[in-house]
Amino acid sequence: MKYLIVSDIHGCLPALEQVLQFYHQHHYDMLLILGDILNYGPRNGLPEGLNPKGIAEKLNEMAEQIVAIRGNCDSEVDQMLLNFPILSDYTLVVDEGKKLFLTHGHVYHEEKRPCNGYDAFFYGHTHLWKLEKTEKGIICNTGSITFPKGGNPPTFASYEQGKITLYQLNGEKLKELSL
Repeated sequence: MKYLIVSDIHGCLPALEQVLQFYHQHHYDMLLILGDILNYGPRNGLPEGLNPKGIAEKLNEMAEQIVAIRGNCDSEVDQMLLNFPILSDYTLVVDEGKKLFLTHGHVYHEEKRPCNGYDAFFYGHTHLWKLEKTEKGIICNTGSITFPKGGNPPTFASYEQGKITLYQLNGEKLKELSL
């Protein structure tokens, strides 16, 4: 399977459309969303292209290809607009025997990781991309496609056959690691 992993969309339709264009052009099988989908969040400004209903429509068209978890800005009201579940704090995706732990980052994060064993730990929340190998597996923060922090560009990640790649929103590769 080929997975595109994105976090912290925060209601920005133009950024999501760029990610979905990459998704379709590169023939991904599944879209893994690490939370903060529709709501821009009270600490952020209004993103250009804020359109939660438009995002819901785009994502609902491909609901059977989506695995999503809850971010700190996601709510039951958001769930009412989406045709796929978003209210779990984490999920574990197993691909060819490799365990991918997916979470947003506000419950589980680098300082508070689960002990259930995984090969890669994916999260967002901080809006700071990261990809590094540790004793407990690879850590990947996908960053944010809408509100990147620390002077970083908007970013997302992919996973295929044990390889994790971080991309800028424009499709340029930033970093790659293998499990």
